[in-house]
Amino acid sequence: MKVRKAIIPAAGLGTRMLPNTKSIPKEMLPLVDKPVLQYIIEEAVAAGIEQILIITNRGKTPIEDYFDYAPDLEARLLQDGKLDEAHKVREVADMADVFFLRQKETKGLGHAVWRAKSFVGNEPFAILLGDDIMLSEKPVLKQLVEAAEKYSCSAVAIHQVPDELIVKYSSVKLKEKLSDRVYSIDDMNEKPTLDEKLSDYAILGRYVLTPAIFDILEKTPPGRNNEIQLTDGMKELCHIEPMCGVDYEGRRYDTGNLKGYLEAIIDFALENKEVGQWLRGFIKEKAESFD
Repeated sequence: MKVRKAIIPAAGLGTRMLPNTKSIPKEMLPLVDKPVLQYIIEEAVAAGIEQILIITNRGKTPIEDYFDYAPDLEARLLQDGKLDEAHKVREVADMADVFFLRQKETKGLGHAVWRAKSFVGNEPFAILLGDDIMLSEKPVLKQLVEAAEKYSCSAVAIHQVPDELIVKYSSVKLKEKLSDRVYSIDDMNEKPTLDEKLSDYAILGRYVLTPAIFDILEKTPPGRNNEIQLTDGMKELCHIEPMCGVDYEGRRYDTGNLKGYLEAIIDFALENKEVGQWLRGFIKEKAESFD
């Protein structure tokens, strides 16, 4: 079982980040020195992904432009002797083979994934949500890929979350521990009430699935919010073939809301070699001024 392809759903309207996202895709909002989406693609590449399909929608053309060559800009940078900057611009377009497909109708995450059926073919594939950033020593997707390849099964990223969050995400039923931080899963539900939750573990932003999910999604009726939910499809998938949950090591940031976005900016800036030390001093100075 080799995972070579990945899907990044990026067709959402970004309503939680208006008015910023009125004309800028939420996936292209800057996170220190790069847009959010670039971090996600870098994680995929670091996990061994070779081909990436980004599911877009109307108004998302800046994404396609960003991951394309920019001959005029590169020529000007080279003319001005800015070789490092020219290299960075070209490097973005050469990170991986990136393809694009429009969802056309906003019918939910499950429908967006189903649209990728012809791209994936008959092989396992990864899904990385377009506004979920992971900060970790080993890429979170790589943690999933290793588990999926070791146990020849689908794998999802899971983490314990408090009750106020479990009702916004999903919950999974853990069957048995397979190894350190890896568990078999035999049930899940989407946005459960506290009475419906199966555990404190939620699925968060990263998946490795087998192509069997496509036939399931094609027959999955609309669920919550009258949308085709990926979780509903995965629920059936885990009933017919093995699936594991990886309690990943790392921190997740939901950059699709203002608080998560600001948390990510601060933490990633603190890790940045160019500005990290300066920012530490600036934060300390600001904190002292509040006393």
